[in-house]
Amino acid sequence: MRVSQEPAYVLHHHDYGETSLLLEMFSRRHGRLGLIAKGARRARSPLRSALIPFQPLVMSFSGRGDLPTLTAAESAGPAPAIAGEALFCGLYLNELLVRLLHRHDPHERLFESYSEALGRLGEGRDTEAVLRVFEKRLLEDIGFGLVLDHDVLDGAPLQPGQLYRYIPERGPVAAHAADGEGIAVHGASLLTLARERLDDEVARHEVKYLMRALLARHLGERPLASRGLFRQRRAPDALEYPSNAGGKKE
Repeated sequence: MRVSQEPAYVLHHHDYGETSLLLEMFSRRHGRLGLIAKGARRARSPLRSALIPFQPLVMSFSGRGDLPTLTAAESAGPAPAIAGEALFCGLYLNELLVRLLHRHDPHERLFESYSEALGRLGEGRDTEAVLRVFEKRLLEDIGFGLVLDHDVLDGAPLQPGQLYRYIPERGPVAAHAADGEGIAVHGASLLTLARERLDDEVARHEVKYLMRALLARHLGERPLASRGLFRQRRAPDALEYPSNAGGKKE
């Protein structure tokens, strides 16, 4: 298989052999890919400066199996200026994609959402809102979209002032009818998430813990490396992208 001029991002990389890199890429038409970048660590390699996180790329690759060979990669535009807290958020997005997407499974809408999220992080937008919206869209795209407009027991529209229990794999149920099952969240918070406008502090708090609980069901027991890094965000040392954050072999 030969693919040319495919829009993509580097999600993760680590050393492979003496001079090469093993890459996890997220591409527009081919989804998450594992690629070998031969000689990319050599000082004169044209790939060396291009293969960095958050940099929009166009790439070409060829080969069969799970690890084709990257044959070319170049910038497709300026990288967003992601630094400080936003850097940890970008690492978190990358780790979610590595952990939750199957290889070779296209997610073109999610690719656009990822690009949009990076742009917002680079602009210094509200990081909590950026993360929650991306998490929502990610779950939708992998087949676990949230019910955010009605009570799943009786079909009644959600009431902003009413307390619900969000039952994973089902949706919101009025708290008095849920027997304590699920995650407590007000109707207003769910409706705010549906509109992707998380301006209210209570809604942001409730939605954060709702999304964490729902994602945990798909992430499994292994903790997210990016969350551990975020807890250490006030360390005095300068931040650098860790080549092993969120990585996995397949």
